[in-house]
Amino acid sequence: MYIKHAAQFNKILILSISLLFIWSASDAAPVARGKLTGGLISEHPGWFKESFLDIADDVNQATDAGKHVILFMYLDNCPYCHRMIEENFKHAPYTDFIQKNFDVIALNIKGDREIAFNAETSVSEKALASLLKVRYTPTIIFLNSDNKTVLRLNGYRSVRDFGYAIEYVQQKAYLKSTLSQYIDSRPPEKQYNFRSHPQLRQITDLQSVAANPLAILFEDIHCDLCDLLHDGHLKSPGVRSVLENFTFVRLDALSDTPIIDPEGNKTTPREFAEKLGLNYRPGIVLYDRGREVSRIDGMLYSYHFEETLRYVGERHYEKYPKSFYEYLAVRTEQLLAEGKDVDLSK
Repeated sequence: MYIKHAAQFNKILILSISLLFIWSASDAAPVARGKLTGGLISEHPGWFKESFLDIADDVNQATDAGKHVILFMYLDNCPYCHRMIEENFKHAPYTDFIQKNFDVIALNIKGDREIAFNAETSVSEKALASLLKVRYTPTIIFLNSDNKTVLRLNGYRSVRDFGYAIEYVQQKAYLKSTLSQYIDSRPPEKQYNFRSHPQLRQITDLQSVAANPLAILFEDIHCDLCDLLHDGHLKSPGVRSVLENFTFVRLDALSDTPIIDPEGNKTTPREFAEKLGLNYRPGIVLYDRGREVSRIDGMLYSYHFEETLRYVGERHYEKYPKSFYEYLAVRTEQLLAEGKDVDLSK
């Protein structure tokens, strides 16, 4: 009798709990979807070249006029492209210099227009972006008279740094030096003084810590955005939390102090930065399990900065090995579904 009553009681209890759950779920207000903001459409200057999209022919025309070609590879709703257009092409003190010395051709990395890049390559804009391994927008590619890349800038550059870049190409300094060497040879307009950070560690044997997530920050006395990095992203609680996953090391990119790089090579910070082809300061190169996984070699707003660190520090790259942006799309959708707003330009 006890067993029978106990069984009936259990059935009633389970039914009551189930009904309570249903009532609670039906009474709960649905979570409002978050908002995605910050995307900006760039309006390109009227003096950008109206190309017939035969790049080799464009290069020949530019060469005859004593110019170089700039490929401005952009994406719609890209806040970095918008800022680059507004600050560096439309309203910079060197706008006239660009028009005089360069033909600028805008290419949409998701576009479908057919591009004849050279005699062997005729593809869509998006296929060309893939061939050129464009990972950032904007990506700015400078071409010489042989239709070869002489300088590539990934992402936004400050007005000062982009000014250095166009001088470097216009003077054909690429024939004898890298952009970093060109900048380093100039007296700094305003010298950056290295700043402390509670998570930075002084390590010269980088191989000894490269098996786990390693973030290497490259700075130097010429860096005009390093103060902004320290006053902004590196003070953010979210960034500091993600940095807990890393060994965080700073290198002076002009130093000749002996170090061991993450792959075990004896080198110096100067040589290491040159080997990496890192011409952006402050640049951050992210390693894990002894190899480079990603890098920050352009100015990023808060959301992209923090998520780039998370992609490596939490090893999301193992699930999304093809592209950081594959991970970012999933992460963004997750946050929006949870009712959290995502601002791409803050």
